[in-house]
Amino acid sequence: MRPGSLFVTIFIATGAAAAEPPQTIEQLLNQGWEIAGYTTGYDIRSSLILFRNKDKPYLMQCSTLYDVTRNPRASVNCYELR
Repeated sequence: MRPGSLFVTIFIATGAAAAEPPQTIEQLLNQGWEIAGYTTGYDIRSSLILFRNKDKPYLMQCSTLYDVTRNPRASVNCYELR
């Protein structure tokens, strides 16, 4: 696969995922998801939180970043792990 076509494939896949409204940790907890695991980076600014739901056959993972140089300072990205 050529690098140009790889970029297009990634761009299309990212665009399809961006069409859905982003999930938040608060929404996941309100929908019955439970924390299954947690880890933090060596710099203590980023972490990963793994969620499970007894009614779903997949997991959700949220990556969080706290950066005082950005506005908003906290950034959360949640996605499905199948």
